[in-house]
Amino acid sequence: MKLNLLNILKLSTLLLTLGVYPSIQAADIKIGYIDSERINRDSAPAEQASKRLEKEFQPRVLELQKLDNQIKSQQSQLEKDALTVTESDRRKRETDLSRLIVDFQRKQREYTEDLNLRRNQELSGLLEKANKIIKQIAETDKYDIIFQEAVYRSARVDITDRVIKALSESK
Repeated sequence: MKLNLLNILKLSTLLLTLGVYPSIQAADIKIGYIDSERINRDSAPAEQASKRLEKEFQPRVLELQKLDNQIKSQQSQLEKDALTVTESDRRKRETDLSRLIVDFQRKQREYTEDLNLRRNQELSGLLEKANKIIKQIAETDKYDIIFQEAVYRSARVDITDRVIKALSESK
């Protein structure tokens, strides 16, 4: 019984393939592919957004570096003076250092969250521009479908460079 059912399934699949494949082939479907990661990384608007973010967050990076150096300095000083300071002074220094570490971690977390939020805002604007350009290319060149994700794609259908060039030319 299983063998007959398996043979029927194979035969049905073969007939379906033979019946459908020629109609797909005759349809002249035009397919394109874009690599959104490359667009987000290599396009002129992406590079400009990256520079804007770097400039915007530079003061916070410097502040974090300053705090990190301060923590290292206090840790080093505490270790160096461990045998020569009073117990109460050592506890006070340890408490101050702990507060500084907590403050540093909080500021680092806020920095990361804010940077990710701003990066997502910048990328959503870029994605909006890219989608308009992709639609223009699709309409102009009469593409039936353009994929953003694919397990495999041929360089022949990759239109990423065209999109990046068009993004660079647009203002």
